[in-house]
Amino acid sequence: MDWDNLRYFLELARCGTLAAAARRTGVEHTTVARRIQALEKQMGAPLFAREAAGHRLTEAGRQLLPAVEAMEAAVLGVERASPANAASSGPSGLVRVGVSEGFGTVVLAPQLARLTQRHPHLSIDLLALPRMLHLSRREADIVISLERPKRGSVIVTRLADYRLYLYGQREYLARRPLVARREDLRHHDFISYVDDLLFTKELQFIDQLYPPERFALRSTSITAQYEAVRAGAGLAVLPAFLADRDPILARVLPQEAEFTRTFWMSMPAEAKHLARMQAVWGFLKEVGQKEAGRLVPEAPHKPG
Repeated sequence: MDWDNLRYFLELARCGTLAAAARRTGVEHTTVARRIQALEKQMGAPLFAREAAGHRLTEAGRQLLPAVEAMEAAVLGVERASPANAASSGPSGLVRVGVSEGFGTVVLAPQLARLTQRHPHLSIDLLALPRMLHLSRREADIVISLERPKRGSVIVTRLADYRLYLYGQREYLARRPLVARREDLRHHDFISYVDDLLFTKELQFIDQLYPPERFALRSTSITAQYEAVRAGAGLAVLPAFLADRDPILARVLPQEAEFTRTFWMSMPAEAKHLARMQAVWGFLKEVGQKEAGRLVPEAPHKPG
């Protein structure tokens, strides 16, 4: 069994496209394709399904992946044990972290950048997307989600709680009718998610407050919703870690329009022995603890 073929298999499984795997290995994409074809011929089964968006592991590929990851860990262990490489100890390789858009962009991006500075041989792919990512499809190595995974051989931990409130732009609130109770919300415009594209029921908020007849704007992106509120288009439920830092926004009905959600972190059980996974997993747990005050603010500030 040619380790080089397996190495290209591993990179393609992680990256999902020939071009990305080629960049990671420093070769042409045709070389990656040729190596994969040779491995598939040797295995006697297709390891990837070719799709418009890239290459997805087949069942045979998913069965092979844990064994190849174990081989990679063994090779890295031998390299680290070599006296010539003693000075370059530390986690190395690529870890893909899948997370919701707002948390990934505002909280995790600067923190993970510091982690890669601390470990120069470690690379992070931060997939901060407005959709659910799946470990079972190998879309990411570590997934941070709003719903606790219920199936599969995965390790799961409660990463952190976070709080959301109803927000409006201060100038918008000054020119529109005062919101002193829930019924007053009927005089206001709303911004929210697109219902039929909502990837988790944990992000349904507005109907619990006051079901509006219409929405001024809806978007799959929490960043787009935040920008629309900043522009004075209406009210929206936003994470406190995103909106509280903005002085032109204020909470609306902070005692009633308050929601708490939980971030769950998971990774495949077979990957727990990999040094790079341990490093990123442990670091993310530290971030969850360190950012607790920003994720769950203690005292609500009053609208001004």
